[in-house]
Amino acid sequence: MKRFAALAAALAFAGTALAQADFPSRQVTILVGFAPGGATDTAARIIAKKLSENLGQPVVVENKPGAGGNIVHHQMATANPDGYTILLGSVGPLSVAPHLVAKLPYDPLKDLAPLTMAVNFPNVLVVHAGVPAKSLAEYIALAKAKPGSLDYASTGVGSASHLAGELFNQRAGVDIVHIPYKGGGPAMTDLLGGRVGAYYSTHSTAGPHIETGKLRAIAVTGAKRSTFLPNVPTIAESGFPGFEASNWYAFVTSSKVPQPILERWNRELVKALNSPDVKAQLAQHFLEPAAGTREELAAYIKQEYDNWGRVVKKANIQGN
Repeated sequence: MKRFAALAAALAFAGTALAQADFPSRQVTILVGFAPGGATDTAARIIAKKLSENLGQPVVVENKPGAGGNIVHHQMATANPDGYTILLGSVGPLSVAPHLVAKLPYDPLKDLAPLTMAVNFPNVLVVHAGVPAKSLAEYIALAKAKPGSLDYASTGVGSASHLAGELFNQRAGVDIVHIPYKGGGPAMTDLLGGRVGAYYSTHSTAGPHIETGKLRAIAVTGAKRSTFLPNVPTIAESGFPGFEASNWYAFVTSSKVPQPILERWNRELVKALNSPDVKAQLAQHFLEPAAGTREELAAYIKQEYDNWGRVVKKANIQGN
């Protein structure tokens, strides 16, 4: 009986190993927590096309918008852990939501396995041309001279643009009022109309208006200057060392997926992200690939989780 059980276990192991060696042998799905047409969706589709070419299997993008991406992250956490579904996640659901949502139905640190960072890019602090500040120092001076008189737009409570503004308020010791919107479009419309004074925007949204002079770029929120705005200083180098509030998208999947498949995904995704044509296509949307190891991504998510937890608590930001 024991010999039979051992043989059965050996056969099962061999079958699993063979299946993993042939992985993937059918269609793969990349989940995205936002509607088609946005930056996350665009990046996913560019990468999916290259993955399909490299793997010789269809790779489709499935959009599951809702709750700022939290719904699809929960879906990924509870999906069939066969490795055929992966998720292009983002900073909000992976690092911020646990501090905002009282009964979040997933734990990003336990239920999701990191595969690789996809893209990591800063927001740019832009002000309406009518705001009398041409540098970050002038903007801070203006805020301190009239506390509570300046405001900034965001794409919603707990969004990357909101948290960048809260972190800046805390570091600079200013009171710039947060005005949440339901997306980047409405926020930009009101900024251009002068109904709000500033916005921590993506370059893809703000770039055309910076070029026409309708908006003025004051600083970028990343740890280093943006490749696409090389003459705009970072907040960190403008008197606030260590300041970083980046937007980032990273590939994750169910933490129950077998280790060999997790490693295979890392290799394939890094290969796709480092290919010249993917880099060129992402650059057209002001996105820069930031592929790395699974361990690097795990450490980064935990770092962001801790950092934004402190910001949320100090600012007393209330979620749902």
